[in-house]
Amino acid sequence: MQPSPLVISQFIMECLPYIRIFNGKTVVVKYGGHAMTDANLKEAFARNIAMLKFVGVNPVVVHGGGPQIGSMLAQLGIESRFREGYRVTDDATMDVVEMVLVGKVNKEIVNHLNQAGAKAVGLSGKDGRLIQAKKMEMVVRKEAAPPEIIDLGNVGEVLHVDTTLINSLSASGFVPVIAPVGVDEKGHTYNINADAVAAAVAGALKASRLLILTDVPGVLDPAKQLIPSITIDEAFGLFDNGTISGGMIPKIKCCIESIQNGCERVTILDGRVENCVLLELFTDKGVGTQIMSERSGGGLPIPGKQRMNA
Repeated sequence: MQPSPLVISQFIMECLPYIRIFNGKTVVVKYGGHAMTDANLKEAFARNIAMLKFVGVNPVVVHGGGPQIGSMLAQLGIESRFREGYRVTDDATMDVVEMVLVGKVNKEIVNHLNQAGAKAVGLSGKDGRLIQAKKMEMVVRKEAAPPEIIDLGNVGEVLHVDTTLINSLSASGFVPVIAPVGVDEKGHTYNINADAVAAAVAGALKASRLLILTDVPGVLDPAKQLIPSITIDEAFGLFDNGTISGGMIPKIKCCIESIQNGCERVTILDGRVENCVLLELFTDKGVGTQIMSERSGGGLPIPGKQRMNA
């Protein structure tokens, strides 16, 4: 059922103060999960990003592509291997990762954004030495056993983000779309976790917001109810008591690092919800779980927003 004109007008009026707040600000969006595979959600996401640009926000998209990489590796008869949640990336796998992320997934996202009316440009971390990386060193420590050193191959971590190209494109009216592939000082290519790249980009840009699209509503309490907002200190407490566990741990750690490096706030939100980006930024309650350095104490409404002082 279509919403009534009254409901639509009320929503537009609710959006107005937040459009003003975010005008001229940078919002980094990590695009992944179900939102990248469902046709309706892909179109909605593209329209959301185009809308942000039209109202004066500077969106920057960082995307994943794990399922697409796995599918291509299977077609080529290359086994997918994982250790501690990371894809073991030998030279042959790295070639496929770069081909899929940069040559296929990135260009599909750019095409969707352009079809929605935005002017999108696809990048990888190699362009303009955008993402400078180093090989990830992983050591797994276990009780009553010596530490295990795991060689993940061409898996990297971000050392530095050069924002020159991103800022130039944004100022010229383009939407940068970044594939999470980095390069070291010798020109060696690395596969990097997309959440980590998005967090590093948001921190380097001193972004107003980092939005991480996932396939869950956000951070859930032991009763499986959404926790609307948490501070960094509260997040560490949720690590200790087991409320934040499994795959949510590295995501929240990325959020914390992004805030510590200059991003104002981060939200973990459900990419399965149509128009989740606009709902988070431009409505009073927002959606998902917002992470911040500390709770604000009054003043003008902050997008996210009624939950901020809860």
